[in-house]
Amino acid sequence: MTSHFFLFEEPITQERLTWLEEVLKFYFLKLNPETLRHHAKQEAAAFTFLVTGDALYSLNEQETLEVWEIILSLPTVKIVLDRKELDLRGISVERLKMKNPDHVIDHNSMALNGQPSFWKDVVKIARQNEEPLPSTVGYLHIESPYMHRSGLNAIRCLAASLEVRASIELYAYLDGIHLGHINQNPVEFSNIGNGLEKLSERAEKRGLQCQMIASAQCAAARGYSTMDDGKGTVVSNCLIKQFRIRNLTAIIDRFGHNHIILGGNAASIRQKKDTPPTRHSLIATSPIPPVTILITKAPYGTGYASGALSFAVACAYQGIRTQVIFIEDGVYALTGNQRPGGEEPLFDVQEVIEAVVTNDNLHFYVFSPSLHRRRIMKNKNITGVLDIGRTELGQLLFHPSGGSQAGHQRVLFF
Repeated sequence: MTSHFFLFEEPITQERLTWLEEVLKFYFLKLNPETLRHHAKQEAAAFTFLVTGDALYSLNEQETLEVWEIILSLPTVKIVLDRKELDLRGISVERLKMKNPDHVIDHNSMALNGQPSFWKDVVKIARQNEEPLPSTVGYLHIESPYMHRSGLNAIRCLAASLEVRASIELYAYLDGIHLGHINQNPVEFSNIGNGLEKLSERAEKRGLQCQMIASAQCAAARGYSTMDDGKGTVVSNCLIKQFRIRNLTAIIDRFGHNHIILGGNAASIRQKKDTPPTRHSLIATSPIPPVTILITKAPYGTGYASGALSFAVACAYQGIRTQVIFIEDGVYALTGNQRPGGEEPLFDVQEVIEAVVTNDNLHFYVFSPSLHRRRIMKNKNITGVLDIGRTELGQLLFHPSGGSQAGHQRVLFF
């Protein structure tokens, strides 16, 4: 059984691969040293990396390829590649396969249409992480279609989920709500709006559920909200009928369930369930999967950092144990005395952290190696964000503190 998996579609930097390599070494050396003493061939992988889109270029570039080779030299690690996307980009992985023939998978399962499907592999691996198998697969989408191919990937993933008889849920957040705009008529691309409507029809024919929830806050910011009935229902004449505009809490409510939730850049970390608490126990356990949000992009230039922080706060206030890790370019959110004043209202990241840091369900961390790499320091007044190194990052991912009765931890990259 696959224990942990990472799914990547955006470009992977050497920095990201390096810290992934380091936390995997922590997992094997500190948490599971017996795996290093036994080199017998094993079919089951402790870690599976699922790679598609522009993330595939990391297999072609020297600086990242060298790190991949180190990662694949670790026991029970394999990488599953999107064959169609490799061919589209003209990327060869023969060097990697020659060195790691049992760990590099560049062919995919067959879909019902007789075509190879990387996303069929993704769903099959994701569903192995739950016992019993989940009846629902969710997908968090945060990017607009056509400018990004990720919208098509969301449809492919949900279509593959229907093939294995799982109900499907799409959570449209940030620019992800543009997936459901009416009257899409692209000339050179697959029609995303039509694709979503066909998903709904296919689910109905199979007797499966299909939900598509769009964040009301993101919809309002982009001009989609036209009427509020006073009962939490927002209606827009700009969206296909399958899309339902709801408060962000409606999306977070779905995160309060135990089904698998995927995304363009996400991970699922298998975790042991804690012993059920006695009435004298000081630690309350929860059946809700905890959420780790990695803020990897700088603030203010895009809405990723502010959107990630808003999402984390919403999770925490709905009782989900949530940890936020500023890493890679995300550490820029914590440097200096930022003053987003002026006429334009701006989301002040540091001010929001200060306001919510007392929530018991919400914890903030900054990855010190990312600060050092950029030759910057954290604002010393931000005391609610703890500095962590490689060992602490590994502990947060694979051995988190606090009681949990959930079988896995959700990891989202913003």
